[in-house]
Amino acid sequence: MNDVQPYEPPSMLTKRAVTAIGSIAGGIGLFALGALGTIPGVIAGTIAVAVGLASMASSDKTDKNTGTFLTGAGALTIASKIPIIGGLAGFVSGVSALSLIGIGVWNGIKFFKGLKARS
Repeated sequence: MNDVQPYEPPSMLTKRAVTAIGSIAGGIGLFALGALGTIPGVIAGTIAVAVGLASMASSDKTDKNTGTFLTGAGALTIASKIPIIGGLAGFVSGVSALSLIGIGVWNGIKFFKGLKARS
């Protein structure tokens, strides 16, 4: 018999599932940050930047990537509350949130296809 397996290894399925959940949650979170008012939005954005910068100081690559995303999301949230550039930053934030949700859905579909192939 052929020893080649026609399905993805379990580690790849796990990676796809984690990416799907994280991306969808991140997109929803970015929408929630954008929906906040001016003062709460600036406060939440500042907290997100601070936590993101702290995560970027970690030696773990996953923490650094998450910190980079969180810092960017916080900066976009702060920028979207500034009257002069708020419209453009809000648009970029919305596109980013939709993109994250799209990536999450795509990885979720790939995960379920891989799971189905295993059964």
